Amino acid sequence: MQVRARVTHGSGPQAFTLDVDLPLPNRGVTALFGPSGCGKTTLLRAVAGLIRPRPGRIVIGGDTWQDDETGIWLPTHKRSLGYVFQEASLFSHLSVQSNLDFGLKRVPAGERRIALDQAIELLGIGHLLPRRPAQLSGGERQRVAIARALATSPRLLLMDEPLAALDAARKAELLPYFERLQHELALPILYVSHSLDEVVRLAAHLVLLDHGRVLANGRTAALLTRMDLPLAHGDNASAVLEGELASIDAEWGLLQVHFAGGLLQCVQATGSRPRHVGEHLRLRVLARDVSLTLTPATDTSVLNVLPATVRSLTDDGPAQALVTLDLEGTALLARITRKSADALQLTAGQSVFAQVKGVAVLD
Repeated sequence: MQVRARVTHGSGPQAFTLDVDLPLPNRGVTALFGPSGCGKTTLLRAVAGLIRPRPGRIVIGGDTWQDDETGIWLPTHKRSLGYVFQEASLFSHLSVQSNLDFGLKRVPAGERRIALDQAIELLGIGHLLPRRPAQLSGGERQRVAIARALATSPRLLLMDEPLAALDAARKAELLPYFERLQHELALPILYVSHSLDEVVRLAAHLVLLDHGRVLANGRTAALLTRMDLPLAHGDNASAVLEGELASIDAEWGLLQVHFAGGLLQCVQATGSRPRHVGEHLRLRVLARDVSLTLTPATDTSVLNVLPATVRSLTDDGPAQALVTLDLEGTALLARITRKSADALQLTAGQSVFAQVKGVAVLD
């Protein structure tokens, strides 16, 4: 997928310009992330053809939707895409089934790549089909809206903050369904969000935007631990560890995950889908939940004590330090006090042990 777009809103000192040139994955979730007004929704609208970049080039899976050099421009209704907004925008006078049928009718039978029954099963809405939108919760309405978008068999799914209007409980309800979509459909998804928690959980690829420009574009796990990016600083600084689920300890309710740096034991995130031995997992570890020792502790409640090497040490505020660790090629961040860093005499290249509570790791 390639997205090259330049869009200007307004004029003079208040003008805003989005100017990006992005190679993006053709499968899985790519998150567009950054502060309000950085251009996330503008970029999504440009891809959808709701606004026209000048110049612009949009290529999705080999199909060219816009190319100013050759004069190609497809209007929105000719682009094979699904668009999910903050509000579900269902037809209130129609049942869920009729809302889905409306999406299905947009695509000739011979061009359907996603069966409606598959979309209904993936999103768990079979029992909702006779209901009207007014009889649904916010989370249920969004699931129906996503199913209606999938009913058009899109080449690309666009999601513009689909969880922003929901409370925490409804968000927790929807996230497992989003995970299923990316695992079971060979479909690229562009996902706009203000929530780093959502981004880390759902997106393997990340585009970081600021003032209409791309600060970084790459794998989420790699960008989170780059010291030159704002993601690695502040209370939400974290790292993503990728590995394979080795076993499930049913007695204690723990997942045991093998990754490049060893074995990590953790609890399963609230509301996440059932896990199966052998599947690939992405685990998030907040920097504030990592402590360091020079020798491995044995008389501790902390389940995970992992050998690591200090990559770098950076002051991060008047009293804190951010330590970048290397666990056999996997990066981990630890936020500790500068006093602790001095007491341990931490330096680049030093061998240490990273302690991570099992309850502090989220899958």
